[in-house]
This record gives sequence, structure tokens and C-alpha cells, in this order.
Amino acid sequence: MEFNQLIDKIDLLKKIPLKGIEAHRELAPFSRPTFTKYQIPENARKAGVLMLLYPDENNNTNILLTKRASYKGTHSSQISFPGGKKEITDINLQETALRETFEEVGIAKNQIMVLKQLTTIYIPPSNFSVNPYLGILKNTPEFMINHEVDEIIHFPVNNLLDPKKIATFKSATSYAKNIEIPCFVFNHHRIWGATAMILNEAKEVLKTL
Repeated sequence: MEFNQLIDKIDLLKKIPLKGIEAHRELAPFSRPTFTKYQIPENARKAGVLMLLYPDENNNTNILLTKRASYKGTHSSQISFPGGKKEITDINLQETALRETFEEVGIAKNQIMVLKQLTTIYIPPSNFSVNPYLGILKNTPEFMINHEVDEIIHFPVNNLLDPKKIATFKSATSYAKNIEIPCFVFNHHRIWGATAMILNEAKEVLKTL
């Protein structure tokens, strides 16, 4: 998708309804607990993440993904969006997502136009309730990563929209062993779990443009 095409249709993009859990389910690990709505515990931690769209040097639209650094934690070395848990100083979860984006990859919030909030998703292994936000950056960015990020992944929207780029692999999760897990495939990366589920909802929006 050319970035100019995206810019021309921003107003439409803001109005397109979300498919929510229906879209999440399509990329959920096959043994993830069945849901018609998320049962989010009262003690769930709050987090905000940003799905940032931006142009590359060829005017193609990319999505910013990061490979997290290795650490002693649930999501070590996984592919995710910039973001994290809400701090006391954050006015709301959108501010959380923007603050974390600046801290992790160096893009200031005044450079980002937030278009809409995507559907809240619950992540059982870490007990996080996550609010994803769809944002846009009009210029090709220069990223400055911090210690939390091992690698920047420039994920093309064209790859997201290509049905041939969805595959499955066998692995274990916190609630099952040796299960089939759907994923988006890009270069040597497998993008799965909550990140893939959020991406799939965005795909349903972007493919209508």
C-alpha cells in the first residue's frame, strides 16, 4: 500500500468499524480459551501499545514492530508493538502508548497522529489488559532504540494484507503444549500471539481502503 493512498483516506480509516474479538480469534493460538467476550480480571494490569504506520524511502506503508530484548519475563524476545504498562503520571492509556514509544524507539508524541483506538485485548500469561492505538507518522522515521528493544522490524502493510503470509507452527504456550499457533510470516520472523491478533484487526480495517 502506497503511503500517499493511506494519507488520502485517513478520514475513511477513522470511520471504519472494528471487528474486535472476531478478528482476534482468527489469529489466536488454537488452544487459547474460547471467548465471546474477554473476561478481564479486576486485578489486570493496564497497558497501552501503539501500532504506528509510516512511509519507507519508496513510499510504501510500514508498521513498526519491535523484537524485545532478552530478559527474565513472560514476553522476553517476543515481537510486539512499542508500549507498556500505565504509569501514575500517564493521563490515560493513549498517553502510555505514546510515552513508551518515545522511550523505546525515540519518536516524540507530537510527531504522531493517533487515528483511533483498536479493541482492548487481554493477555492471560502476564495478566495485562492492553489498549492498542493506531497512529500515523507522515515522514520516514529515524529510530533510536533503548535497552528494551533488540531489533526494529519494518513490517510492510502489503505483507499484512497478503493471505499467503499467514502460516502455523507448533509450540507451547502458558496454557497448552505442542499446539498449532497461527502467525504472520515476514523474513525470518514469526509474529504471533496478541501482536498477531491486534494486527489482524488492523488488517480488516486497512484492506477496505
